[in-house]
Amino acid sequence: MTPSSRRALLAATLALPALPAAAQENWPGRPVRFLVPFPPGQASDTITRLLAEALSARWPQRVVVENRAGGAGVVGTEAGARAAPDGYTVLVSTSGTHGINPSVIRNLPYDAERDFAYVTTVFTVPLVIVAHPSFAPADVPALIAAAKADPGGINYGSGGPGTSQHMSAELFASRAGIRLTHVPYRGSGPAMADLLAGNIPTMFDSVASALPHVRAGRIKAIGVTSAGRATQMPEVPAIAETLPGYEAIGWAGLCVPAGTPAPIIARINADATALLRDPAFAARMVSMGGTPAPQTPDEATAFVRTEIAKWREVAQNANVRLEG
Repeated sequence: MTPSSRRALLAATLALPALPAAAQENWPGRPVRFLVPFPPGQASDTITRLLAEALSARWPQRVVVENRAGGAGVVGTEAGARAAPDGYTVLVSTSGTHGINPSVIRNLPYDAERDFAYVTTVFTVPLVIVAHPSFAPADVPALIAAAKADPGGINYGSGGPGTSQHMSAELFASRAGIRLTHVPYRGSGPAMADLLAGNIPTMFDSVASALPHVRAGRIKAIGVTSAGRATQMPEVPAIAETLPGYEAIGWAGLCVPAGTPAPIIARINADATALLRDPAFAARMVSMGGTPAPQTPDEATAFVRTEIAKWREVAQNANVRLEG
């Protein structure tokens, strides 16, 4: 090998470590995929699409939303965990997939704490106890009194075992010292249909999906699950006004596979949180039922760990376990 060839080989070798840094600086150099582990139409999908549209306008490449539904969000979440850690697959994390599933699903094929780097929470959404108009209790104290007078005699519907609706109700029953009977459905839609028909007296549902029925007078709202009253239902008391400390919110955020370069995480965080703090963008999100919840990556990581710990305790107390 000639001296000039050796110098060329050395120069090429020395240049190799600079390639990842250059790739980070030029990110995104191709379309970015937002992976939603649920079907279209849910809040995690509709609000994510709003964010994706806005980020597409800011970035030199568009954001493509892909729905990968199945198995209580497990299918899409596992796909996100196994994706290349290059910033081109951003997974939508949720209260179900990353907060509840780790405690209720056996043999979960991903680790919510080790397999992901959290970017930010995007929005929170409270749930609300809603009831058929024929159901006598009209507020939380009356509901608790009725349940204590008839242990197990009040049925409530949910979108299925281990959902945020089910777990929020279990937390409520535990804090109130009452026993309710769970009637699981294959999704919140069928449960709401039975509630509207009067086949079940009550259920926990997201404010976003229950609000139109409440406004139309088809069902009544008894109490919201957020720590304070919901922006969309300011007239409805929070459960915490009767049971101090009670809080059970739905949420969705952004995370990436573990090992994704920190500069890319910082870029996604900076651009996403800037939108979440923009008054016009935030107003659109509120109109869709969500409350913007921008966080730093460290705050998002701590938040998810707190959620996992909370729902682990609820799952253990209520003996909620699902086969994975």
